[in-house]
Amino acid sequence: MTRSSRHRESVLAALLVGAAGAALALVACGGAAQPEPRSAVTVRVLVRDINIRPVGVDCAGTGAYTFFHNRAPFRILGPAGEVLAAGELPPGTSVAAFEEDLEVERIPTYCEFAVPVEVADQDGYRLVVDDRPPIELTRDDSEGPALVAVVPS
Repeated sequence: MTRSSRHRESVLAALLVGAAGAALALVACGGAAQPEPRSAVTVRVLVRDINIRPVGVDCAGTGAYTFFHNRAPFRILGPAGEVLAAGELPPGTSVAAFEEDLEVERIPTYCEFAVPVEVADQDGYRLVVDDRPPIELTRDDSEGPALVAVVPS
């Protein structure tokens, strides 16, 4: 074998190794874009059902909002309708409907649900509970990273 043919063979071998490496890199990455980074937020929903109960107890929505309850399935949707997170609601917690002290144990309350999730940063979010119509969520970081809604709005 001549010096020139050995040089061609080594160049050809280097090209083949480089091409194989590139092909393996594409396969390892799946040829697709990397997933978007996700961050932890709390989805907070205040169900304004004005039920009479003590403050700070477990609750569920009442009246037209009975679908808000412990273990109700939920989905967080992105702007194109893609599912960003899913799970089941925890029990709600009753919160006072009014600031003033009514000097009684049972007062008008709302039921608040707080669900920790991890979602990618999007231009908008919607909450679907128990396959009901979507509810728009608004970013509110005043008490930590949160997506919030008030029902009815």
